[in-house]
Amino acid sequence: MSETYRLHGDVAVITLDNPPVNGLGQKLRTAVAEGMDRANADPAVKAIVITGAGSAFSGGADIREFNTPKALVEPTLRTLIDKAGASAKPVIAAINGTCMGGGLELSLGCHYRIAKTDAPLALPEVKLGLIPGAGGTQRLPRAVGVEAALNMITTGAPVPAVKFKGTALIHEVIEGDMLEGALRFARQVAGKPARLVRDIAIELPDAPAYFEAARKTVAAASKGLTAPLKCVEAIEAAVALPFDEGIRRERDIFTELIQSTESHALRHAFFGERAASKIPDVPADTPTRRIERVAVIGAGTMGGGITMNFLSAGIPVTLLEMKQEALDKGVATIRRNYEGSVKRGKLTLEKLDKAMALLAPTLAYDDIKGADLVIEAVFEEMGVKEGVFRKLDEVMKPGAILATNTSTLDVDRIAAFTKRPQDVVGLHFFSPANIMKLLEVVRGAKTAKDVMATVMALAKKIRKTAVVSGVCDGFIGNRMLERYQRQCFYLIEEGATPQQVDRALENFGFAMGLFRVGDLAGNDIGWAVRKRRYVENPEVPYSKIADRLCEMGRFGQKTGAGWYRYEPGKRDPIPDPAVDAIIDAYRKEMGIKPRAISDDEIVDRCVYALANEGALILEEGIAQRASDIDMVYLTGYGFPLKRGGPMFHADTVGLERVVAAMKRFAANPHGDPGFWEPAPLLARLAAEGKKFNA
Repeated sequence: MSETYRLHGDVAVITLDNPPVNGLGQKLRTAVAEGMDRANADPAVKAIVITGAGSAFSGGADIREFNTPKALVEPTLRTLIDKAGASAKPVIAAINGTCMGGGLELSLGCHYRIAKTDAPLALPEVKLGLIPGAGGTQRLPRAVGVEAALNMITTGAPVPAVKFKGTALIHEVIEGDMLEGALRFARQVAGKPARLVRDIAIELPDAPAYFEAARKTVAAASKGLTAPLKCVEAIEAAVALPFDEGIRRERDIFTELIQSTESHALRHAFFGERAASKIPDVPADTPTRRIERVAVIGAGTMGGGITMNFLSAGIPVTLLEMKQEALDKGVATIRRNYEGSVKRGKLTLEKLDKAMALLAPTLAYDDIKGADLVIEAVFEEMGVKEGVFRKLDEVMKPGAILATNTSTLDVDRIAAFTKRPQDVVGLHFFSPANIMKLLEVVRGAKTAKDVMATVMALAKKIRKTAVVSGVCDGFIGNRMLERYQRQCFYLIEEGATPQQVDRALENFGFAMGLFRVGDLAGNDIGWAVRKRRYVENPEVPYSKIADRLCEMGRFGQKTGAGWYRYEPGKRDPIPDPAVDAIIDAYRKEMGIKPRAISDDEIVDRCVYALANEGALILEEGIAQRASDIDMVYLTGYGFPLKRGGPMFHADTVGLERVVAAMKRFAANPHGDPGFWEPAPLLARLAAEGKKFNA
């Protein structure tokens, strides 16, 4: 942290300087407080400007201090804000860039606020399972009105400063040099009376009815999270109570939430996403390869979705197919997807045309040979992959990155089909690939470090959360999913119904239960994987109920029947007595007497199966860290965000309790007798009273 205090004639400028986002940690808070004291003690100073170093004003409080003694060391953020408001000389927040969380709360406590036109303003605490805790819920409604404040605080979404020009939030927008503008503004307001935001009265007719409607709207959008509704409660306090009482109510709610499992889980996800981008043996300064043109092989659902990621990021794509009909269909689907975004107001026609202009469809391998990166998205069968990679080895230019989108196959074996295994990497996108955030980056035994650095950087450009996996059957996500699926299948053998299993998992917080997911993705996909595994691992016992459905052509929504049945043109799952009959017949055939199974047992067996396999993956070095496994499941498999991922959830329950539950499940003779053997890492950590996420 460099010098924070400088005099510019009769104006003292205090610079928030704590890279990368000028987080308001204890040291910076102390420096700012001392700067204000110094300026107020200097008779030559007429006004005080607070601004940020670099491209940010402040990204907010230092999250790492939460739940630690440092957060309580004076001056706290609230103390600092009060000091700004109590200053005898006007304090101007010169918002030069990103201004979020505690940074925006600090600016709201100042006498004036000026900002760069496009500076993003936000109170994103809700994304961490919190409400703003330093006056944001009390001051922002006074500055911009209740409705605008409610939208900002309950969503955490950033809004450009220019939107608030002329309100009590932004007194002036600065087009040119920020420091020059701030000094000019400071001298204009020096010596003039200023009204603090806290002193602005809020007018909201029929407030009780307004907030009742707001709660319903927010509840419908909050996906079971607590914090968004608590934001409404705090804003209602701003309307109903005097300012100081409202501040106390805000603080009580913040204190309640910061201790919650939900907030701990969301903060774990926040840090986990940032940690996932780091590879221990690939330094941050590793040179990357230039990616100016991409090729995608296969114009089906997956290939089309992958293509859209790059088009949307402004990267030209050559899309290769073997037949004109398939190519035309793929291009039409891409255009239709973009047109859907235009209709929903999420994309302009200009951007649609710009994206489509970057697409070059082709039937010839010669047309992709100049690409810097090629990604195959062809049928999930090793023989098909072999043919593609042998051809790529022939035609692609030296240094091009050759990527496979395989979801389960051996990337090292695929790399061996080429003479350049160092250029081969797995880029496992998740369907729909243009929407899902997760990208599993599968590092082969010979994948070059600069290839890894390149694809990790590229993932950020196309707005994906990239998680590195080693090579194994199914990598991180699908390897764990296999254990989860087996438990779901065992549960319906033992007495549960598909509807009960799905309901229990969805009540736990999963976006969708396993059987609904199967019907959506296509049950034939899992069937193909199981048939391969029956050959490769004949000793592993599987339920055959899913196979029976597939043998009848019940592949899910696309055939109108799977674990559920579907009305034409609709996606609503309807329980089907025909499925019950298949399950009953199988139980009788296997001599299984059905029993009552609780929802708690369903959830524990499914989730602990994930955590146990995750422990094996971690111990084998397939995953770099436990939080990477959690990020895979939070961003790619619909695991409830408020639970923090399967490894974090196991930590929350307590690993010793997880092991004890697994021993109870092992006493059930049904299924695979060795299934519930605790992974060595899990057993060791449980015995030592430790966690996966230290």
